[in-house]
Parts: sequence; C-alpha cells; structure tokens
Amino acid sequence: GIILVAINPYQPLPIYEEEVISAYSSHEPGDMDPHIFAVAADACRQMLRFGRSQALVISGESGSGKTVSARHALRYFAVAGGCPCDSGVEEKVLASNPVLEAFGNAKTTRNDNSSRFGKYIEVGFSRGRVAGAAVRTYLLEKSRVTFQATAERNYHIFYQLCAAAALPELQGLGL
Repeated sequence: GIILVAINPYQPLPIYEEEVISAYSSHEPGDMDPHIFAVAADACRQMLRFGRSQALVISGESGSGKTVSARHALRYFAVAGGCPCDSGVEEKVLASNPVLEAFGNAKTTRNDNSSRFGKYIEVGFSRGRVAGAAVRTYLLEKSRVTFQATAERNYHIFYQLCAAAALPELQGLGL
C-alpha cells in the first residue's frame, strides 16, 4: 500500500481545505503530491472497488502529529464520502478525544500531553458514505499507574479527579 511520511509543521497550513479534499477525491493515486488525503482517498477507492476493509496505520514519535493526521483522514472520509453535514460523525468521534486523552495521556520529559495509549478508530461505511464510528483504546504503559520517572506524571485523569475531589458527586470515591 501507500506509505506517507508526514512532518508536523507546528502551525496551520492551507493544505487541508475542502477544495483540496475535492481535488484528491477526483484524481487517481500518484497524480498529485503525497498527502494524508491521498492515502485516505486510496483506502476509499480500494474499499469500494474490491469490497474489502482497509486500514490506515498512523504512527510516530511524541508530538509528531498523529492525532491531527487521524483528524484529517476522518474529515476526508466525511467530506469526500458525502457524509450528511448534520450527522457530525467526525465531530462526535473527535469530541471523545479529550476524554480518552485524560485517561491515556501523561506528562513525560519530552511532552506535557504525551499519548501513552494506542487508539483504533473503526469507521463504518454504508454505500460509500460514513455511517458511524467506534473508538477503541488500550493502554501501552500500565506501569505508569504505579511509577513515574522524575519530572514525569501519572495519567491526567488522576490529577483531574483529585482536583475535583471536593465536588459532591465525587465524595463517595474516597479521593
């Protein structure tokens, strides 16, 4: 399959607009510059052409832009796949991210909000259109619960719960 090496520019760029999605959805792979939209477009074409599930593997170092790349791929599927604008599938999937990050992100020596978990987003299609999505996660660093190196922290959720311990709804948790 296609392999794309992307670099996080740490600033917004005008290469993720709907016009760019439209351009990549109407061209064959290799006709345009490498782009996350080209990878997503090829996956859609392969799925529709051969009726087989496709996978995008987004991997990289801390801060490399994995979450942003996943967001752009989801947006491509929603826009190019003709997802009804009012369904909000992309927004609903992405809205779950802060909750997942609270349970799976921690401060490390390299990044204040480093993802310590893997995320699998399954996007369901019906007749070539996005019909829904499910997010599945798994912790990669269970040891972080009981041990953190100097200058690192546990998962954010522990600190958030402790900061909110005085709230009436959390009184019974013994925080």
